Amino acid sequence: MVQFHEHIITELLEDSNGGLVVLSSGLCLPKLISSLLLLHHPSQGSLLLLSSSPSQKQLILYHLDANPNPNPNPNLPSEITSDLPAHHRHSLYTSGSVFFITSRILIVDLLTSRVPTSGIAGLIILNAHSLSETCTEAFIVRIIRSLNPAAYVRAFSDKPHAMVSGFAKAERIMKCLFLRRLHLWPRFQVHVSQELERCPPVVVDIRVPMTAHMQGIQKAIVEVMDACLKEMRKTNKVDVDDLTVENGLFKSFDEIVRRQLDPIWHTLGKKTKQLVSDLKTLRKLLDYLVRYDAVSYLKYLDSLRASENIRSVWIFAESSYKIFEYAKKRVYHFVRLDGGKLGGQNKSVTNKKRKLNNLNNNKNEANGDSVPASTNGGVVLEEVLEESPKWKVLREVLEEIEEEREKQASSREDASAEGDEDDSGIVLVACKDERSCMQLEDFIKSGPQKVMREEWEKYLLSKVELRGLQTRKKNKAKEPKGFGILNGEVPSTSGQNTEPTSISKLEHDALMAAASVISLAKKDTAVSDNSQPHIGSGGRGKGRGKGRNIKITGEAQVSGHKVNNSNSEQGRNDKSEVFGSENDSQGKEIDPVGSGDFNENKDKGASVDKGVLQKHCQETDAPSFSNAKQLPLVHFYALESEKSNILDVLKPSIVIVYHPDMTFVREIEIYKTENPSKKLKVYFLFYEDSTEVQKFEASIRRENGAFESLIRQKSLMMIPVDQDVRGLGLNSSIEPQAITSQNSITRKAGGRKEVEKEIQVIVDMREFMSSLPNVLHQKGMRIIPVTLEVGDYILSPLICVERKSIQDLFGSFASGRLYHQVETMVRYYRIPVLLIEFSQDKSFSFQSASEIGDDVTPNSIISKLSLLALHFPRLRIVWSRSLHATAEIFASLKANQDEPDEAKAIRVGVPSEEGIVENDVRAENYNTSAVELLRRLPGVTDSNYRAIMDGCKSLAELALLPVEKLAELMGGHKAARTLREFLDAKYPTLL
Repeated sequence: MVQFHEHIITELLEDSNGGLVVLSSGLCLPKLISSLLLLHHPSQGSLLLLSSSPSQKQLILYHLDANPNPNPNPNLPSEITSDLPAHHRHSLYTSGSVFFITSRILIVDLLTSRVPTSGIAGLIILNAHSLSETCTEAFIVRIIRSLNPAAYVRAFSDKPHAMVSGFAKAERIMKCLFLRRLHLWPRFQVHVSQELERCPPVVVDIRVPMTAHMQGIQKAIVEVMDACLKEMRKTNKVDVDDLTVENGLFKSFDEIVRRQLDPIWHTLGKKTKQLVSDLKTLRKLLDYLVRYDAVSYLKYLDSLRASENIRSVWIFAESSYKIFEYAKKRVYHFVRLDGGKLGGQNKSVTNKKRKLNNLNNNKNEANGDSVPASTNGGVVLEEVLEESPKWKVLREVLEEIEEEREKQASSREDASAEGDEDDSGIVLVACKDERSCMQLEDFIKSGPQKVMREEWEKYLLSKVELRGLQTRKKNKAKEPKGFGILNGEVPSTSGQNTEPTSISKLEHDALMAAASVISLAKKDTAVSDNSQPHIGSGGRGKGRGKGRNIKITGEAQVSGHKVNNSNSEQGRNDKSEVFGSENDSQGKEIDPVGSGDFNENKDKGASVDKGVLQKHCQETDAPSFSNAKQLPLVHFYALESEKSNILDVLKPSIVIVYHPDMTFVREIEIYKTENPSKKLKVYFLFYEDSTEVQKFEASIRRENGAFESLIRQKSLMMIPVDQDVRGLGLNSSIEPQAITSQNSITRKAGGRKEVEKEIQVIVDMREFMSSLPNVLHQKGMRIIPVTLEVGDYILSPLICVERKSIQDLFGSFASGRLYHQVETMVRYYRIPVLLIEFSQDKSFSFQSASEIGDDVTPNSIISKLSLLALHFPRLRIVWSRSLHATAEIFASLKANQDEPDEAKAIRVGVPSEEGIVENDVRAENYNTSAVELLRRLPGVTDSNYRAIMDGCKSLAELALLPVEKLAELMGGHKAARTLREFLDAKYPTLL
């Protein structure tokens, strides 16, 4: 155990009441919890762990299992689930062991007295930052504290920035858990910093320069984000201090903005709502820029352009076009074969294109590949396929690691020492997500060209699929006349005066042509090795050029659907030779002399079918990458997987942090502190002058700021003296009455206090997902949890309540579930109530008054509610501002009512073995099977069947009624004639 963990545990054990512990992120909270659990003894009673996520649970069990000195009770914590029967759960609660349990199961067991609270030693609550005054965990603590004041509560959080969101959040959490001690353990705390800095790992900070296009995209996104923030500041509805680009880099920024805007969300204009959504999109764009390769990034931008609403503010911002332009330039660009440029574009953009094209032409001429001239002014699709700059640096780092190891191995004479070095010689590469891990693995195995080629082919093929979907949708069976860019439609002499729309069509057609070539080559699996075009004659330098790319001209569309095999292969080959980047080529970094032919052969061979691809890979992969420099064995780890024990499992000697993350950095520090004798070297790969660096540094500043705020709060905190011993729960309703009894007038029966009846509410089990039962219990009501078929809350034998939050109300109307729920309530209870409950921090209205129309429309929630009230006249609709308002409404509704019967409430709506529903109000008044038959007759509708039942006693009487009487009952002659004709129709007989 690290020493500061011992200090934390010592502080917690000093106070028998418990405390709230807030740690810096990454200081191994699961290991701290497991150390606490090892100190638990069965004789103290059972220990319950609440609010743990699946990953936290797994890590706690791992650390307990890996501990070399188990406590006298070696059994690992088990989990109490709802699948276990009640008597089994009761025996577990009395066993004195440690259990993981969900708050919903525990609160139900507490309210039904299945938990012997005297046998509970205490509670450990994780993720304390997510708690609030009305949460179920607070409900549980209140009940346990009222019945067993000796039980301790220890709450933990490793998200300090979440503990300072909102007003005095830490203080409110401590009050709801009845805690008096707040323990703060930031990274800069003396014990923590001294221990972690005693034997730090060797750190190599590598700043990788971004390519010019990446810098351009980043600058454009920041400009657009700044513009969006300026627009939002104009609304005067948000705290301006929070609206900074630095805050906008974090996910919590959305929560900050939404928390401020939620109460007035319905009054905001569409533009402001769109700005909130746009800022989220822009943050993702910044994040993906440093994580994804150029082709994947362009694909994501394409999907955004297709899916973003036309009201999107950021797409029409001044700098947004640069994002799309630079993203395209990282993958491909278009030039004319006659040296002209595509017209109708921004001047600066065309200048850049012209320079780029000249550069490519020079490279091609240097390689002996001049761009073929064309009289028809066709367009050339030049691939760039810019590789991620970090790829090259990662490979260089791995080569350097392997070189160092070889030197160490050769310099050592002791074989055993060499063996030890090999055992600990694991290299761990930490990336943000699984996708990045898989792509880097492919890159190390196959090289950057192959990875980018595969992504490029996927991109083009997705274009073909999208086109196919669009053509099927439009029902256009018309086949293209050729596979070239002109497609037989656009005149070939479209020169300098081309309109922007036709330019985009030319570009689209060129992409389609390239995609068609690839899809054709994919389908052409019958091509054998001897049908390959001759390769290797163009010199060794081809594979490193940026301009030697697929050229799609008018000549490519000679014969309709038939595309020459050699042409398609050559197109693939040409494309495969390209690997574009602002950096030096990958060929130089592997082997400047010998890698050209290998890569060229490999990619050319991979152009047609999988069999050839595999064959050439086997022949060329090893020489191209291991000919000059061998690479070490590498393990990849996705930071999003949250498996914090990866360092303990692999015990790496070198860690490469590909995507820097503050939490993982702390985990490395803890690992090195626990293994001081182990040599550990850490490489950090940052993009220089990027938002990646800014985000990493801002996350540290933000956490430090959160702890400083918590330290100030702790010094000013107001904690009631009797917080830990005060009578709680149901007893709280008795306390104020003691004062009134002293002041009561003696003439009223000698001051005798009337014995008040116990107020009880029957609550459906599913409702414990909400906080309302907690608030009702705070008001002094007894909560009886049962499984109800009809309704959510039973207030009396007559009153049944179906509770709907706003989100649930919309969903229930959409699915039709609400209609069925109200129908069953109306059937079984005299006073059915629909409770519509708003959130306390949001406005008390569905929509602004300006949005409410005069007509009934199927999409309007007001229209749907009106129709529901018309259809069920006995239904009562109750509106509530918040949970506390609901509790007061329930108390007033119950004022003159009898208490509900638990046994009857459970039976309502549940058929018996004979299929008869007990206490069926409708069955007592009507013959239900006859009513069901009546409702299925032609002309009988939901609006008139009740009138028919009131007008005649049986179906036999209905069959004898004349049309005039039927028309009177059914509300129209048309419906009456329909029913009369049906009843009088002769039954056909067989002759």
